[in-house]
Amino acid sequence: MLGPEFWTPVWVSVRVVLLASTLAFLLAIAAAWLLKKRTFRGKTALETVLMLPLVLPPTVVGFGLLVLLGRNSVVGSGFEWLFGQPIVFTYIAAVIAATVVAFPLVYQMLINGFEEVDSELEAAARQMGASEIEVFRFVTLPLSWRQVTSGFMLGLARALGEFGATLMFAGSIFGVTQTVPVSIYLAVETGNYLLAYYWVGSIILFSFVLLAFVQQMRK
Repeated sequence: MLGPEFWTPVWVSVRVVLLASTLAFLLAIAAAWLLKKRTFRGKTALETVLMLPLVLPPTVVGFGLLVLLGRNSVVGSGFEWLFGQPIVFTYIAAVIAATVVAFPLVYQMLINGFEEVDSELEAAARQMGASEIEVFRFVTLPLSWRQVTSGFMLGLARALGEFGATLMFAGSIFGVTQTVPVSIYLAVETGNYLLAYYWVGSIILFSFVLLAFVQQMRK
């Protein structure tokens, strides 16, 4: 029977992934709503920055988080002054790392979905007195629900598979930041292949279910 050595990283991953995917989803919705069908100077550069974590090596993302949120940064030192502990090597750091790497995938799916909505329907809602938030809530979101749902699922899958940035920024503290991908790496390093097989199988199965759901939603 599988003991705490197996289940503890699983529960850590569940906690990290659920919060990170939710944060990435909410941030992506806000960004996609603000940027959809708008043109302004610097928009391409801004969207490029938002998408960078999708193509950068995870170690680069992790290093960037250390620079921006580490103990020597303004944000990191301010956080430590307020809460009495640093951001790095905490559960919060693991959530931030997973959120950052999941965000671009969710954003790309949502912005594509929002831009496919018929602008005439949105204009008709405005002419009937609806505010921009009401247009988004009652017209744009319902008409792009497939892309919205798929975006959340893809963010969930991406957050689940995050490894490099988490290891650099949050470390590998058992029961706190040691997620399943980190645990797989450590298990292979120590020669515990049986435990690695169980974790790998679990992630493959879960990811397969998520991706199958996304593929079904796109039909």
